[in-house]
Amino acid sequence: MSDYEVVLADRYYLRELVEEITLEDSLEEIAYRATIALTVTPDLPAIAPGQTIRISGVPFGGTGMSPLLNPGLVWECSSSNAGTKHLSLTVYDPTIYLAKSEDERLMPAGQTAAQRLKLYAKEWSIALGDIQDTRISLARNIKRSQSIFSMLQEDLRETVDKGGDLFRPRMTPGGLDLVKLGSNGTVWELEWLEEVTQLRTLEGAVTQVKVLGSGSDEKLSPVLALVKGETAKYGTLQKVIQDCKIETVDEAKKAAKNALLGMQETFSATAPDINTIRAGDKVRLNGLDLIVTHVVHRLGTPGHMELELAAEEKVRRDFCV
Repeated sequence: MSDYEVVLADRYYLRELVEEITLEDSLEEIAYRATIALTVTPDLPAIAPGQTIRISGVPFGGTGMSPLLNPGLVWECSSSNAGTKHLSLTVYDPTIYLAKSEDERLMPAGQTAAQRLKLYAKEWSIALGDIQDTRISLARNIKRSQSIFSMLQEDLRETVDKGGDLFRPRMTPGGLDLVKLGSNGTVWELEWLEEVTQLRTLEGAVTQVKVLGSGSDEKLSPVLALVKGETAKYGTLQKVIQDCKIETVDEAKKAAKNALLGMQETFSATAPDINTIRAGDKVRLNGLDLIVTHVVHRLGTPGHMELELAAEEKVRRDFCV
């Protein structure tokens, strides 16, 4: 692990005791997660949940140490002893508080998802970084008891439903960013793959979407839009959308088009590690531009990574479901 450093409480350098480090990132979660395996020796300081920790490494293709997970929070400690004692740490970035905390609130009409994210982060004392403008004005919304992260996901989903871009929150050393999916400056070409699995299926396909307005107890809900996709090719697989935040026929059509998707195609790949790839990044595989939906980095020299990949249109559709 000579290319990586683990520092506890800005004081204790643990590199010599590190057995293994994995980093995991997913579009379905907000917090970057690390698992660190340590050998327990008399030199190991006491470690407990709540302490700060950071992981740094030499970026793939670069020189010099850079933070990979900073700031980090020790969330869980697990020890084992089979002749030699080992300690396993689960570490998250500070956005774990948005996933684990619940609230209820009234959000006025006219705000954007980016503006609401700034409010959430301020109340939970999470430093902000680069917050891209999501542009789309959102409807008034009473958010009943739920996690702050689910509130944010609801805001980002409404943004997409109304024709906006795909965004995700991402903690960085500079603070909490809100980034557009696939906007990474360096798009890595995945070469020297160890294994690639391709899955094509009609499971989850949607070829027709009906968007309903608000109904009453005595009448069926009015149909705001009925949009067909590849019904001739795959048959009719219909999804019904009924969302009080969809207020116009134009918004209904946009939401319906976003929900359409024919054959589902995903890729799983195992490859030498590119330790800076995050969920939401664009990569290139055999000439295809794909979005990373899930990544596990097994850090080392050399390291390995496991990727789940999908086309942007599939990610967009899944994001709206």
